[in-house]
Amino acid sequence: MAKKSKEARIQVILECTEHKTSGVPGTSRYITTKNKKNTPERLELKKFNATLRKVTVHKEIK
Repeated sequence: MAKKSKEARIQVILECTEHKTSGVPGTSRYITTKNKKNTPERLELKKFNATLRKVTVHKEIK
């Protein structure tokens, strides 16, 4: 049998960039998947932040 290659899709955590500076307690995080072969750089998406009640930029953390 041939050796199975590494999987291209990995799970990443997205965290809100505006929440840290707002001073409001808590965090806004989302879990999603990405293809690390097609997008080797860190992912950056606009997602809804329920605490701040608006759409904000969420960046990938490690």
